[in-house]
Amino acid sequence: MNFGGTLRVNKFACFTLVFVLFLIIYWRSGGNGYPTDVSDLVSIKSLLNAAIYAAERGGVKVIEGKNKGLKVHSKGKTKEGANDPVTDADYASHCAMYYTIKNAFPKLAIVSEEHSDGNSDCQNQDPIDLESTPQGQRILNSINDEHVLAKDVTVWIDPLDATQEYTEGLYSYVTTMVCVAINGVPIVGVIHYPFPPTTYWGWLMKRTSSNIPKILYKGDNKNHPKVIVSRSHPGKVAEIAKNAFGEETVITKSAGAGNKFISIMNGTNDVYLHETAIKKWDLCAGHAILKTNNGTMTTTKGETIDYSSGSNVVVSDGILATLYDHQFYLNKLKNAI
Repeated sequence: MNFGGTLRVNKFACFTLVFVLFLIIYWRSGGNGYPTDVSDLVSIKSLLNAAIYAAERGGVKVIEGKNKGLKVHSKGKTKEGANDPVTDADYASHCAMYYTIKNAFPKLAIVSEEHSDGNSDCQNQDPIDLESTPQGQRILNSINDEHVLAKDVTVWIDPLDATQEYTEGLYSYVTTMVCVAINGVPIVGVIHYPFPPTTYWGWLMKRTSSNIPKILYKGDNKNHPKVIVSRSHPGKVAEIAKNAFGEETVITKSAGAGNKFISIMNGTNDVYLHETAIKKWDLCAGHAILKTNNGTMTTTKGETIDYSSGSNVVVSDGILATLYDHQFYLNKLKNAI
C-alpha cells in the first residue's frame, strides 16, 4: 500500500484549494489583498428590477404631464439650430426615475439628461422591493443573478425621449429609458413606452423581455435596406444612406432614439443611422438590448462607445446600429462619407 503516493496527492489537493481561495480573495479585493465589503457588490438582477420600476414610474409622470397640460420651456438650440424643448414632465420623470434607483443603490454613479429643477420633494420616492419582480416580468425569476462592484457601474437615464414629439402630441414616439453599463460596456437596457404602457428590456448574455421577437436573417435585405433616421435632426443622413447603400434604400424618418432601436429589434427596419452628434442617454439602453439580441452598434467610423461615468456624454461621429451585417453596412458607409 503506497501511503507516500496518497500523501503527495493530498498535498497537491490542499495546495490547489489554497491557491483557488487566494485567487478569489485577490479578485474580490480588486488586487489589493483585502476582501471587498459585501456592501460594495451590486446584484444585477435587483438593478434590472429597479430599472424597470424606474422607467415605468417615469412613464406614469409622462402620462400625468400630458393630462395636466404641458408647460414647455426651451434649453436653447441644438448644434443643428433646432429648438431643444423641455417640459415639466421631463423633470417629474427624472425625479421619479433618478431617485427610485439612487435611493435603492446610493453608491452608484447615475447620469441623467435632466435635473430636479429645484423640487424639494424630488428625492421622496416610494421605496421599491428589489426582490419583487415587476408586473408582467415573471421571466426574470428564472434568470441566475450576477454581482459586480458598485464602483464599476454607471446608470444612464433618459426621463423622456422624443420631447419635441411629446409637445406635438405624437405620443407613439415617446419612451423613458434606463441603461446599466459595467466598466463602460452596456449590459442592461430598459425602454418603456407610456402610450400605451409597454416595457422592453435586455440583459447581455442572459435574455430579453418576451415581447422582443427573434428576427430571422434575410441576406437579400442588403440590396434594399430599410434605414430609419431622425425626424427632427436629419442632417444629410438620407443622402448619405442612399449614397452608401444604394438607390433602392428605403428611408423612414422617425423620432426618439429608443423607438428607433425597437424598430430594429422587431425587424421593421434593418439599419438605424444617425449622422450628427447624439447623447449617450439616448443610446445606452437601446445599445444594451441590441447587444443582447446579438446586434451591433458603433459610431459611423466603426468605433466603440464608452459609457463610463467620466466619459464625454456626446457621441460626435453619429452612430450605426444593425441587427445583422454590421460590417457590411459600415464598410459601405465609410466609402460614402
